[in-house]
Amino acid sequence: MKLDTLESLLVKELKDLLSAEKQLVKALPKMAKGATSEPLRAAIEEHLEQTKGQVDRLEKVFGILGKAPRAEHCKAMEALIEEGAELLEEEGDPAVKDAALIAAAQKVEHYEISGYGTARTLAELLGLDKAVKLLRQTLDEEKETDENLTQLALSEINPQAEAAAAR
Repeated sequence: MKLDTLESLLVKELKDLLSAEKQLVKALPKMAKGATSEPLRAAIEEHLEQTKGQVDRLEKVFGILGKAPRAEHCKAMEALIEEGAELLEEEGDPAVKDAALIAAAQKVEHYEISGYGTARTLAELLGLDKAVKLLRQTLDEEKETDENLTQLALSEINPQAEAAAAR
């Protein structure tokens, strides 16, 4: 793909995001299964449903641009998911592993926040108001998920992990 216009850059970003989201749809059930905290499992499962909606939204954005919704393999998401999978294989205290799972999930969220922020900004510059609205909706969801994970870590998971370490 030739990057010679902001639209071509936007399409490249969208292909990357579509790949990232599709990879997450496959990975999130494994992460949920690996969580021992019920609130963490529920948060991951809720985000799985959101992620499916985000894939649909991305496909609509491709439609607005008159492009086929084709993913371009996102190596960064692949690596982030692999890191999370490796954490699930580690031995250790369940609460500490849940804290590690939150850390891995937040790395994913931060990657997505960056990608959707970039795509939204490009769409704004191109005057693609419908695409901006869809991308902003997903960006807001990603930020909310990140905040929810932070609150879960601070209120429950990290204190449990700290108590485990004191034993």
